[in-house]
Amino acid sequence: MKILKAILAGFAGAAALNILHETARRLDADAPRVDLVGEEALTRSMNSLNLEAPTGKELYAATLAGDIVSNTIYYSAIGMAGSKNVYLKGALAGLTAGLGAIKLPKEMGLDDEPVTKTDKTKLLTVAWYLIGGLVTAAVFDQFKKK
Repeated sequence: MKILKAILAGFAGAAALNILHETARRLDADAPRVDLVGEEALTRSMNSLNLEAPTGKELYAATLAGDIVSNTIYYSAIGMAGSKNVYLKGALAGLTAGLGAIKLPKEMGLDDEPVTKTDKTKLLTVAWYLIGGLVTAAVFDQFKKK
């Protein structure tokens, strides 16, 4: 049962993160565009395997689905790591993911500009992953109380 609760809490954090990304990117030119980094990574990965990468709306949907699944798995670790200091674990996981989101694309040979364009963009990227971690912690904490 703990695994299911951790996965559901992780999904809540991933959903919160993606809702923030998707809403803000439509409203603010300086908002992080993690979707563009994901699309580039998926396209390059598929091309390296001699597979035809999706384009347009199909690429966007595949990237969004991959993002939700991978973030759900990542954030689920918060609940699996034990129940003590779940908020601290959520904050640390969120900060780590956010810093990784702005540092790793360049190291992986991807265009990091969508997440490093301005200081505001970098700050929002880290903040949203932090929020995802805290949402996960809050949901998991509520599951523990029931």
